[in-house]
Amino acid sequence: MSNPVFSRQAMEGNSTVLSGEPMTINGAIGKTFILFLCLLSTSVYEFMLYAQGLTDKASGLLMIGFVASIISFIVIMFARKTIKYMAPVYALSEGLIIGGISAIFESMYNGIVVQAVGGTFLAFLTMLVLYKAGIIKCSEKFRSVLMIAMFSILGIYLVQFIGSFFHMSIPGLFTSGPVGIAFSAVVCVIAALNFIIDFKVIEDGANNFADKSFEWYGAFGLIVTFVWLYIEILNLLAKLRDR
Repeated sequence: MSNPVFSRQAMEGNSTVLSGEPMTINGAIGKTFILFLCLLSTSVYEFMLYAQGLTDKASGLLMIGFVASIISFIVIMFARKTIKYMAPVYALSEGLIIGGISAIFESMYNGIVVQAVGGTFLAFLTMLVLYKAGIIKCSEKFRSVLMIAMFSILGIYLVQFIGSFFHMSIPGLFTSGPVGIAFSAVVCVIAALNFIIDFKVIEDGANNFADKSFEWYGAFGLIVTFVWLYIEILNLLAKLRDR
């Protein structure tokens, strides 16, 4: 998915508030907290199902979460007025996905989930400090470069996915060798940099008196980035453990 593209589209449609209460940064933070609780609740539940050996139920919920997350994301993209209702659905669905993935990784690499969670929050706080200090500025050039990088990663993943049906793989990138580790590290950095765009979108929305509903867009963008970065860090740590 392209989180910057989505954020920009949402911003264009919510640049000014015509009536009602405008959005605030604190409001966006509150909405983010709500979505994070949704994400956390289902991820913990899914993780515990695997830990208790209820793999059939857990696998079924994992598939439901995968389908629901795709549907809810598409609905949000094309029916913006549903964001208030569909963003929690997306967060709950993604929780099932990362809960299942985390349980699988934890069964192979003891303690990796705690490390991945810690790494994700460390990256978030680092990006927040760099943004607030003005060290990294969200310029149009920054957006463009990051977008190109994201589409490139998406293309690589797509080629790998299609190739897997023919028992083919891109040499080196998805292994635990130096090339594979370097690739995962780069992807993690790119994923983390998306927080800069999310911060900018929320700040601009508040400064431009965007509609109150835009708080949900800002929160949604942060959750999307959190999930992507967490999974990428999990994958990177797994490769490092295999060395």
